[in-house]
This record gives sequence, structure tokens and C-alpha cells, in this order.
Amino acid sequence: MNEAVFKEWGFPVGRIFLAAGPCSVESPEQVLATARALAGHGVGFMRAGIWKPRTRPGSFEGVGLKGLDWLDIARRETGLKIGTEVAEPAHVEACLEHGVDILWIGARTSTNPFSVQAIADALKGTDIPVLVKNPMTADIGLWIGAIERLANAGLVKLGAIHRGVSSSLEMRYRNAPNWKMPIELKRLMPSIPLLCDPSHICGKADLIPAVAQEAMDLLFDGLMVEVHPDPPRALSDAAQQLTPDQFLAMVEKLDLPHEKSDSPAFQNSLSALREDVDEIDGQLMELLGQRMEVVRAMGRLKTEQHVSTLQPQRWQEILNDRIRRGSSLELSEDFVLQLMQSIHEEAIRQQEAARLDDVQ
Repeated sequence: MNEAVFKEWGFPVGRIFLAAGPCSVESPEQVLATARALAGHGVGFMRAGIWKPRTRPGSFEGVGLKGLDWLDIARRETGLKIGTEVAEPAHVEACLEHGVDILWIGARTSTNPFSVQAIADALKGTDIPVLVKNPMTADIGLWIGAIERLANAGLVKLGAIHRGVSSSLEMRYRNAPNWKMPIELKRLMPSIPLLCDPSHICGKADLIPAVAQEAMDLLFDGLMVEVHPDPPRALSDAAQQLTPDQFLAMVEKLDLPHEKSDSPAFQNSLSALREDVDEIDGQLMELLGQRMEVVRAMGRLKTEQHVSTLQPQRWQEILNDRIRRGSSLELSEDFVLQLMQSIHEEAIRQQEAARLDDVQ
């Protein structure tokens, strides 16, 4: 965990870094009740939405500027630091005037480079910490680009939040976890603290603990969780908010694994297993290379007979067969589908290359 980073930013860190609070600021009483329940439990800052970007007009879109005053009152009474989402320069200016401790850029905003750049320009010359949620779509380039725009504006206290991505196929969760996206971000930007927002991934309170634990297993640096004193009466996202007691109980039960172990027996066993994995991966690469040799021969044959590269019926037959075989080997359908799609994409590229070679 990037504990030193959060401490350098001036935020308390308990077992893990925690941001918690209501989806939206609704009233002075609601804000104070939440802050009082969270204070003294290692929460880094209380999160709360002031401006809420809604899909359709007429929904609760936040209380606006007066909510910043309520957050400030809660901060002064409880000592909790406060943070909120900004989506335009006017939001940034208002938050800076109220001395908000940390900001984040939401998924709808991080999807739009123009909006991110406008926020970055408004933040020039400040040293406030800013967290960036991943875009609505699974586009890691947009996510990294948003962070880079802030860095180019001179901001150095930057972090990321994974909140899942929109998917027409996802049924269990509100937003598909798509863990490969934050894993890749961690590989490409290892110094950036990474939080998980299980509330927006899940969309349902009862699913949050399991996803929060999965994030810990993947070495996330902390969590941002929506917490409300009376979730059923929340004016936005009621179904995905925990009570303070539920939140604190979940945090206490989290298992926090380490990346390494000092046990010699563990290290020896792991090294042997890793050698096995390396050997198998080598065999996989050789087999894939052989497969592409066959594919190139198919491409040349299709060119001779003026047959299309894409064969939809054959492709569907391959998918059905490989998914069936994968199931017998305890491989998930999603994994096999993604694997075969990647192989098929490369096969198409190889066949097209073979066609070009024949033409030349």
C-alpha cells in the first residue's frame, strides 16, 4: 500500500486508506450524522457529492454550493477531511474557496478530454490532491490521459479510482469490474495510488464486501465506499450505500494480503510453480506460432480462390467448440471468449498480411 504517499498528502491511514460518505450531500443533519459515525475510525476523508451528473433531467442533481458549507461544518466538528467530485472549472473554484481537502474527477468527466483539460487548467498553481475515476468505457488510454493532463498542469498529488465500466453484457453488477484495466494501470503507473470504488461496481449493498475483498487481493491501496446513515431514504443511489455500522464491520473483516512472504518454504514452493508456469507459457507461445503459420497458409489459399478472410459460420463453430472444451477444463466462458477473440484478431491480421505478400 502507498501508505507513505497518503501520509505525505496529510491524510490519516488506518488498516487501509479509506474514503467514505454519502453519494450526495442532502442536508446538514445527514452530513453531520455521517461524519460523526465515521470519525475516529481511520477514514482518510469523507466523500460526498455536491453536484450530481444525472443521465436525465428531473433527477436529484445535488444541493450545490450550500453543501460545501455543510461539509465544512462537519469537518470542523469531527476533524474529518472532506472531498467531492468536480466536473467543470466553476466546481473547482468553489471547492478551492471552501478549502476542500481533496477532489476527484468522475467517470463521466474523465471520458471527455476537453472537460479534463478545463479542470486541469483551473487547478494550475495548486497542490490539492486529485483522484481520477476510470472512464465509463474500458479505455485505459483515456484514464491515463486524464491523469497526464493533470500532471502536465503541475499537479503532483494524483491518484486513481477504479469504479468499473459500463457493459451491456453485465448482469450481476451495475458496472463490470474489468479488473484487467486497473491491473494494467498499476503496471504502467506504479507510483500512482489506486483505490477501488465497490459501490459503483456493485450497485447493490450486499455485493460490496466481496468486491472490496477482491480489490484487496489485487493489492489496491484503499477503498472509496458510499456510506449513508439511512440508505433507503437516500436521494441518489440508495441501493448501493452501506450504513456506517455495515461499512465499519466490512472494513474490520477485510483480509489484507501481502505481495511477498519471508517464509523460505513458501518461496521455494512458489519458485518451483513459477518455473512450471514459465515452461507451459513457452509451450503456449510455440503452439500459437505454429497456429499462425497454418493461418498464413489459409490466407494464401483464400487469396488464390478469391475467398473472404472472415468466415462467420466457421468462426461461430470455433467459438462454440472452444467454449465447450474450456468448460470441461474449468475455464470460464468469458475467459475463453476473450482469449479466442484475441487469437482470432491476430489470425485475421496474419491472413491479411499473407494476402498483401501475395499481391506484392
